[in-house]
Amino acid sequence: MHDYQPPLRDMQFILAELAGLDDISGLPGCEEASADVIGAVLEEAGRFAAGVLAPLNRVGDEQGCRLLEDGRVAAPEGWQQAYARFCAAGWLGLSLPVEFGGQGLPKLASTPVMEMWNAANMAFTMLPILNQGQAEALRIAASAEQKRTWLPRVVSGEWGSTMNLTEPQAGSDLAATRTRAEPQADGSYKLFGQKIFISYGEHELTPNIVHLVLARLPDAPAGVKGLSLFIVPKFLVEADGSLGARNDVRCISIEHKMGIHGSPTCTLSFGEGGGATGWLVGEPNRGLEVMFVMMNEARFGVGVQGVALAERAYQMALGYARERVQGRDAVSGASGQPILCHPDVKRMLLSMRARVMAMRALLYTAAGWFDIAHHHPDAAVADKHRRYVDLLMPVAKGWCTEVGNDVCDEAIQVFGGMGFVEETGVAQHFRDARIITIYEGTTGIQANDLVGRKILREGGATLRELIVELRANAAALAAAGLAELGDGLGEAIDALEAATDWILASGRDQLGEVLAGAVPFLHLLGTVCGGWQLGRAALAARARLQAGEGDPVFLGSIVELARFYMATVGPQATAHAATVREAGGVLTRFDEAAF
Repeated sequence: MHDYQPPLRDMQFILAELAGLDDISGLPGCEEASADVIGAVLEEAGRFAAGVLAPLNRVGDEQGCRLLEDGRVAAPEGWQQAYARFCAAGWLGLSLPVEFGGQGLPKLASTPVMEMWNAANMAFTMLPILNQGQAEALRIAASAEQKRTWLPRVVSGEWGSTMNLTEPQAGSDLAATRTRAEPQADGSYKLFGQKIFISYGEHELTPNIVHLVLARLPDAPAGVKGLSLFIVPKFLVEADGSLGARNDVRCISIEHKMGIHGSPTCTLSFGEGGGATGWLVGEPNRGLEVMFVMMNEARFGVGVQGVALAERAYQMALGYARERVQGRDAVSGASGQPILCHPDVKRMLLSMRARVMAMRALLYTAAGWFDIAHHHPDAAVADKHRRYVDLLMPVAKGWCTEVGNDVCDEAIQVFGGMGFVEETGVAQHFRDARIITIYEGTTGIQANDLVGRKILREGGATLRELIVELRANAAALAAAGLAELGDGLGEAIDALEAATDWILASGRDQLGEVLAGAVPFLHLLGTVCGGWQLGRAALAARARLQAGEGDPVFLGSIVELARFYMATVGPQATAHAATVREAGGVLTRFDEAAF
């Protein structure tokens, strides 16, 4: 196995040249995020990821979690100590509000840190991701008293967090939610029902767990408009803040999963002993709106998991290719050469690295958009970047996780037969990555959201605005002497625009056909945005080369990586666009009986 090496040079290049760290640090509330400060944060986070979390990754995979007879869940060895060190160092509150104990750094600063944690140990990192998402939901919707009670301990990591949406009969159809909440005389509620697939729903890493639970009030309307959100803790909290009686919440099973074995995925039962005590968050029947805050945070975090696992798999494949001696050099015929000299192995590794860089650049750029949307004093500028975040959130989640899966798969191919053997360790990343295209909404759900809510609902306005920026980048590439990149990106943008025009023209009368091509359209937009980001990277690298700044070998490799992506991945945009237009027609003509 090869040790994890945080890709700090790649990260810092993207932060400085593409994501606009200097501009973000000039925004109100982001003044502490100077390049020096963020550089020091990344260095320390990299040491923690490589030195503390990464060594436990294999342990968590092999030992997994165990449900004990009394309903407790035992974590893998070393998990408790690592989590204590994690919280003591203040990592969980990196980008959370200062008034509740966080450090208040911008999302752009925390995103590469989250990448390193996930690359080192995704199963472990799922717990702090949940806390971060819940903290944002409570900050927006909770009452002042609820914030005082819950937020400081969620932000610090003293208490764990979960979100409880899915039920056995409902799956992703939250309209079918049955968990009910009955009002009590003291203003609390008693909850009854069952939730499944609850990550870290039960464990002893923290003395308490704060569950956010979707449930229905007795007079709630049907469907998702009748869902309310409740705080339901594992232990009730006394007036002085100490823990009181155990609440009526029980873990009745944990899943035996393909991957992320170190993360307990629980089935929770509420109210078997008379009702689980909870408190309403926000307004009645508007719980899904609040939960979507947490879900959007989680969806972005899952996209980061895509690039993280891809980076880890790429590092392992590259290390193996440098060491594994097999066959003869295809050009010189020399024997005793590592497999890295074989053209197809080199092709696979370049394909992996190019896609990792494209995903990373897109996600970091989007993180910067988050910060601009929240902090920029000009309302029009803030609104533009908020709309960009909303538009591309399905791509950040859906495309980055699908590509992450592909890269992990290709890493096994580089290893050959040894990749299929668990001893080498690369198979774990492939198994762990398989869930990320599914949870927080499958790729199909993300694609329907992209086409239905983000494009058709607003007549494609934000996407057309983005396409103008894409074309400007293609023109800049041509003007900078990178015509082949500009031409390739331009052709991909043409395919995107044609597919967008068809969706807008057909969405009203042929919605079924349009949605049948939604996933190919998501891949199309992701492919084009990846090319856009690598085009921006090539422009920045070329400018620094011409100025005589930086490492010429590294900067030259960025330009060549963009060329490789545009030559090998970029042409897929045309195929995706054709599929968008044709798939629906074939599906609507296909007789279901033929299945």
